[in-house]
Amino acid sequence: MKKILAIALIFAGFGIFVMSNIFVGLMILIIGLNLISTEGAEINLTDKTFRNIKSIFGLKFGKWKPCPEFEYVSVFKAKESTQISAYGATMGTFKTDIIMLNVFYKGNKHITFYKTDDKNDAFEVAEHFKLALDIDILDATTDEKRWL
Repeated sequence: MKKILAIALIFAGFGIFVMSNIFVGLMILIIGLNLISTEGAEINLTDKTFRNIKSIFGLKFGKWKPCPEFEYVSVFKAKESTQISAYGATMGTFKTDIIMLNVFYKGNKHITFYKTDDKNDAFEVAEHFKLALDIDILDATTDEKRWL
């Protein structure tokens, strides 16, 4: 739903930009591009580096940094919301249930490396982190947290 709205806004913004009002078209186009862009993090296990990324249409931007000493990976449920607003007014909010993987270091500092809506997929990725980084997995998807 979010991607469909983003693509519709991009096309509408481009059309308005070309046909009538440059300013309004540009604003709608920027809102659409912002909706379709993604944020996240990548890790290079070979070089032991990571980067926080912003991606739009497959192009990724971000600077590589050395990995800290990771302690454990946490798998937990969260709600992700996307708010659409223009000219200071909120047009709508989209909320979705997701499962996130955070890799913790130095106590409570963390980096979010993965988001999904499939619990099994999340635990497969967490297992990969466990093997690659030699760390434990904390299952925080239920009220009762447990180490795996």
